[in-house]
Amino acid sequence: MSPSAASRPRVLSGIQPDFGLHLGNYLGALRNWARDQDRYENYFCIVDLHALTRHPDPERLRALTLELAAMYIACGLDPARCEIFVQSHVTAHSQLCWILETLTPMGWLERMTQFKARSEAQGAERVNTGVFTYPVLMAADILLYDADFVPVGEDQRQHIELSRDLAQRLNSQRGDIVRVPAPLISAVGARVMGLDTPEEKMSKSVAVDRPGHAVLLLDPPDVIRRKIARATTDTEPAVHKPVGAGVANLLEIYAALREVSTDGALAEFEGRRYSELKGAVADAVVDAMVPIQARYAELRADDDGLRRVLAQSAARVRLVADATLLRVQEAVGLR
Repeated sequence: MSPSAASRPRVLSGIQPDFGLHLGNYLGALRNWARDQDRYENYFCIVDLHALTRHPDPERLRALTLELAAMYIACGLDPARCEIFVQSHVTAHSQLCWILETLTPMGWLERMTQFKARSEAQGAERVNTGVFTYPVLMAADILLYDADFVPVGEDQRQHIELSRDLAQRLNSQRGDIVRVPAPLISAVGARVMGLDTPEEKMSKSVAVDRPGHAVLLLDPPDVIRRKIARATTDTEPAVHKPVGAGVANLLEIYAALREVSTDGALAEFEGRRYSELKGAVADAVVDAMVPIQARYAELRADDDGLRRVLAQSAARVRLVADATLLRVQEAVGLR
């Protein structure tokens, strides 16, 4: 990374290698990460430990980890300007997690939205402990690197608040040990909704069972066009105010990709048939995805090179993570 990086605010974020990335991941996270590379000192990890809560096939997990690394770079992240590494390659993540778990009341975790949703769907008796303690591992990910900001969607704010609470609890008990992070939430394109159910956020877990729910970043152009053509709209035959959730979602996608305001997008398509709007949205998505897919193919032609990038980054960030872990260990009496 650049020698001047240390003078900039530090950012940490990560994505699970549990399914292919979709358009919401790109507009809500990756594109913003790439644009802000020179604004922040950036640490972007592939959070494979988190993916274990769904018991993935080992070979698929390894394959998706490499796919995600290539996609990070294909979407514009530059390994010379930011750190791109695999969470499990830095053992301090799981070590700090255990220490933070001893500081975390069960009541805090029982209130977490993800745990409550999985408990309601599966029954609390069947939800694995990793789902329950997942937010503590996320806090460890963040606090290890003294992150100033964590770029997340609005739905992840609860996890950042837990990280802040744990940092403040540790600092109040043991002194000024770790930095208290803040969420960094983008206002534009930060919440892309499902194409089939525009009332819910576009989700990898939903797309596993419902392919029409999301445009994947590796979908061929014809698949992209077909998915958008089938996207849910309104009962009216054309775009009129007030627009419903489906039309609003398509306008948001178009506005984000063409870099215009949502009001401007609405003005452009008001009175026009939904087929015209969908065609324009499909064109915008394809225009954005084609160069990403081409760069991805180049990167996957040299998987050994990708592994070297990940290993070199892990070696660098390990120095930062281990220093934080040592401070915490000394503070609680382990060293």
